[in-house]
Amino acid sequence: MTSPSVFIKVLVNETALQRYNVVLSERELALIWSFMISIYAIGGLVGGLLAGWLLSYGRKRCLLLNNVFAILGSALMISSRPARSFEMIMAGRFIYGVNAGVTLSAHTLYVIECTPTKLRGMVGVTVGTFISLGKFTGQLLGLSQLLGSEHLWPWLLGFSGVVALLQLLILPLLPESPKFLLLERGDQVACEKSLTRLCGSMDIKKEVEEMLKEKSAVQNVRSHSVMELMRKKSLRWQLATTVVFFTVLQLSGINAVYFYSFEVFREAGIQEDKLRFAALGTGLCELTTSITCFLIIGRFGKRFLLFRGYLGMSVTLVLLTITLNLQRLLSWMPYCSMVLVFVFIFFFCIGPSGVTAPLPGELFTQPYRAAAYTIAACLNWTGLFLLGMVFPVLVEHLKYFCFIIFLFFCIAATLYTWFCMPETANRTPLEIADEFRRMHSKSTNSQGKQLAVNNNLDIVFVTKL
Repeated sequence: MTSPSVFIKVLVNETALQRYNVVLSERELALIWSFMISIYAIGGLVGGLLAGWLLSYGRKRCLLLNNVFAILGSALMISSRPARSFEMIMAGRFIYGVNAGVTLSAHTLYVIECTPTKLRGMVGVTVGTFISLGKFTGQLLGLSQLLGSEHLWPWLLGFSGVVALLQLLILPLLPESPKFLLLERGDQVACEKSLTRLCGSMDIKKEVEEMLKEKSAVQNVRSHSVMELMRKKSLRWQLATTVVFFTVLQLSGINAVYFYSFEVFREAGIQEDKLRFAALGTGLCELTTSITCFLIIGRFGKRFLLFRGYLGMSVTLVLLTITLNLQRLLSWMPYCSMVLVFVFIFFFCIGPSGVTAPLPGELFTQPYRAAAYTIAACLNWTGLFLLGMVFPVLVEHLKYFCFIIFLFFCIAATLYTWFCMPETANRTPLEIADEFRRMHSKSTNSQGKQLAVNNNLDIVFVTKL
């Protein structure tokens, strides 16, 4: 929305003048623009709540159905200028938000369930990688030489429909989630066929055994609601981990850094007509760092990347606050700020951006996954909406010191990762649950260990010695 913002505001003014013979003030225009931006997060929240219900019909089917939202939103965007209706852009943004809310849960769960345990960490990171690719593609297409011109900007906003059409053509060729087929449908034959298509010549015996073990443990256990998950004492640390990282993801300061990047680039002497290319550089930095995270996560693990990411972001926010406040006093300080913008993006993408999205699918067993993703989606989109509404006020009153607020969340996430979170890479939910118990339980005897695992599965085994 950044690239065509000038043209959209012109459309809003022209529509108000044509319909009501009213010239909008700057404040009225800013209010309409803020609502147009924020309504995307409201749609994302609705989509996140819908995802839990849609996922019960199958991961693949949910993703296929979700393309309808993207195509409908795209049609509204493309038609907005010929129809002289900025309300169509608002409606399109809301529907895009619903599509994104469903996708964040459904796509992440689909790829996690389709991936062997030893590759799950790497594949989970691709969620953040392709989000970065989407941002970069939007920035690239938003250049005035491509779709960011006065006449083509509706096609820029409607480009998501092209991606949805592409998925409608390709996704039917892919199999359904093996875990969904076995654990929720009880169809082992279909599960093995799906695994064979996904893994090719790889030996699927170990994967099937792991799923059968989980199926045996959760047999006759229904999918649980959000409230049931929140009341489950044995899962409180898994739930706390989800809440912490999905809350901090939006409140870490990444949006504030992007907001100030244009001002930093201006102070560094970059000409106004070149600012879009500088912004394209931030998108390219985010994309390349996300790819790097994909390549190294198997070696370092998720806990290490989260800790290093939030620690690096905390230090960078302190330095960025100092350099931004000194940039008018020292001629070389804006260049330091510009470097720190890229450093902050690097630390964000090397850890939190890629690691956070797949966490609920790794921390919870099958009966609790849909509820966990619903909670995660609500936190993510609510945080984004509140940030969009409150951040302009923070900037107006605190200026560069607004970074101190985001610094608090980054430090909190750093400490939580170090003291409260175990490594999750290459581990099943049962193994992760046992590690949480080991870290936080006062009792370490084997009887307590067995009870913690049983509580996680809602099953109590009684044995006679």
